[in-house]
Amino acid sequence: MKAFFAGSFNPFTIGHLDIVARGLNICREGVIIGVGFNEHKSDHSATDKIVEHLKSIFDGIPQVEVVAYSGLTVDAARRAGAGVLLRGFRNAIDAEYERNLADANRMVAGIDTILLPCRPELSPVSSSMVRELHHNGHDVSRYLPSHAACLDACTPFAFPK
Repeated sequence: MKAFFAGSFNPFTIGHLDIVARGLNICREGVIIGVGFNEHKSDHSATDKIVEHLKSIFDGIPQVEVVAYSGLTVDAARRAGAGVLLRGFRNAIDAEYERNLADANRMVAGIDTILLPCRPELSPVSSSMVRELHHNGHDVSRYLPSHAACLDACTPFAFPK
């Protein structure tokens, strides 16, 4: 079964990579990273850049696909051939939100969600934190995965270090 991991991924962080890698250990057929956009709020060019970036850092990892989508995540997951949604959470507030979203997705579309807690050392990492640090001139490279990091983390049947 394939999993659909949705988000804006602006930017895609080492926390996101951890969820993808751990998701591959559960969904051995693969993980589809769905980069969502709201056609009423943003233009395609920003989403296209994120999709291209993710395709480049996951290049050579056939069990990871990257797609752009708009509309309901459950509809995009079905179109992409995913059987479950994959989500990560950092704390109790995230967990409650994700649980409610999972319940709604199951009621609306009959699709289940795999919820993975982040590793404790990654709990402070968020896209908004990385954007804020970058905006204020800080080096954020340690929070952003490279192609090599993706290859290492997504080695088939290998658990992340």
